[in-house]
Amino acid sequence: MALTLYALDGCPYCETVSDALDEHGLDYETKWVEALHSERNEVKRVSGQRGVPVLVDEDHGVTMAESENILDYVEVTLA
Repeated sequence: MALTLYALDGCPYCETVSDALDEHGLDYETKWVEALHSERNEVKRVSGQRGVPVLVDEDHGVTMAESENILDYVEVTLA
């Protein structure tokens, strides 16, 4: 499974998503982003916006932002 989580250290929304991925035993790579939005070029490139968390699921061709949407996706599709 090719999951990538773009996250900011100390971000509670990112931690919630990370906890859900861990709880379901999913393997994923975390890419830590810069605190300044203007420095989040890779996040912008993959998701079209600079906010985090962003989950990229290469196996399903899905890229999504917003922690609640990601949590629903994890429960319905990946768990």
